[in-house]
Amino acid sequence: MYKVSAVLIGILIAIMVTFNGVLAKYTDQYQSILIIHIVGLIAVIIILLLKKEKFKLEKNIPIYLFSGGLIGVLMVFLNNLCFNSLGASLTLSLGIFGQLVLACFIDHYGLFGLNVYKFNKKKIIGFFIILSGLVTMIIY
Repeated sequence: MYKVSAVLIGILIAIMVTFNGVLAKYTDQYQSILIIHIVGLIAVIIILLLKKEKFKLEKNIPIYLFSGGLIGVLMVFLNNLCFNSLGASLTLSLGIFGQLVLACFIDHYGLFGLNVYKFNKKKIIGFFIILSGLVTMIIY
């Protein structure tokens, strides 16, 4: 179930990056980021209202966890910038490679309080195959 959901996430990210990049062509970078996040805020508000959930924050949340919104804005900005120069496939492929490298690092050391999943040296083969594909995409 989770693996299928992860594939769905990849599909949604591809659609999102494409829509965001095209929107940035109609507006400018900063207006598109504002529009994207306002629409996201409205969607979450509607979901909370439909579920009749109240907005509440737990106490003692580490302050760095609130930086996700800032990172999201930066991510949308860079995706839009790269999309218009590199296209959808190369932007997404390079982005996924970056996610893969950092995710392995986070898993290996159990950063941010997560469970530790040690890096298996056999994964280097997968990294090499992916990197080879990226080099091919960049060259051709």
